Amino acid sequence: MTTPARVATRLWLAGLILLAAWLVGCSADTPDNAADPLRVGVLKFGTVSWEMETIQRNGLAEKHDVAIEVVPLASENALAVALQGGRVDLIVSDWLWAARQRAENRNYQFAPYSLAVGAVMVNPASGVETLADLANRKLGIAGGPVDKTWLLLRAYAQKTQGMDLERVVEPTFAAPPMINRLLLDGDLPAAVNFWHYNARLSALGMRPLLSVEQMLAGLGIDTVPPLLGWVFAEDWADEHRTELQHFLAASQDAKRLLNESDEAWAPLEPMIKPESEAVFAAIRDGYRAGIIKRYGAPEIAAAGQLFDLLATESDGQLTGGVTQLSADVFWDGYRQP
Repeated sequence: MTTPARVATRLWLAGLILLAAWLVGCSADTPDNAADPLRVGVLKFGTVSWEMETIQRNGLAEKHDVAIEVVPLASENALAVALQGGRVDLIVSDWLWAARQRAENRNYQFAPYSLAVGAVMVNPASGVETLADLANRKLGIAGGPVDKTWLLLRAYAQKTQGMDLERVVEPTFAAPPMINRLLLDGDLPAAVNFWHYNARLSALGMRPLLSVEQMLAGLGIDTVPPLLGWVFAEDWADEHRTELQHFLAASQDAKRLLNESDEAWAPLEPMIKPESEAVFAAIRDGYRAGIIKRYGAPEIAAAGQLFDLLATESDGQLTGGVTQLSADVFWDGYRQP
């Protein structure tokens, strides 16, 4: 005879079996990457955070079956430390940094993010119309003595005009916001700054004197290589190749959306905090100008040419004594024909 106790026990066991089956089914429906998201280090108010917001707001991570965890950090140095310490999986940096790390047996690799870099901007009231007009005048420089755009400008001036800019101008180094303020106030006739600061300057009436693309062409580098890119550990990329490719596809979709749709920029305005609609439009246009259209062997070769030039111009300071840019710096899992 079946007792009430036995019936209860059987019902309890049956319930456990059903619960276990349900849990297994749920586990099977959960993407593998949901438990192991790609941790992306970003500057809280930096340009990379705009793209991450666009990816998340428009469901692009889900579209490409990749889970992303955005990790806001306070400075470029904090980003590097977080990557080296394993707190994040990837950050945006440049292939120069990745090359220096590889020379110290930290095998980082690079996949392209943006072409956007600096330029030389002038105050129209300064009377500066050509590079030669900067002789015996101040030149504001954001980024320090080994800023890439400053080094390029020096090489360009020497090759095209025989000018030794270090001797001819008075370099004035300051933080990017201060450089902008000094230029707008007329305390500097010209300045080298990063692209999003230059976009603000352009909207406020300053004008470009010389772009990085023009400098490169004058130095015999006809293909513009992307300087900024996603940087990550080679071993990690080997283990997460598919997830990384999915992430880069989501990144490309975000860029495509931001390139084609003004409406996609509206949610970013509180992050950008533009001084005016004109500044907002200039920043949007500057971002779009930096979107990479192709990436392959010619761009990697051009990066090698640029590396050699920067190594020479900085006496090895910028390249950390590395004498040649290894092809291994450039991750083979991504190309853009």
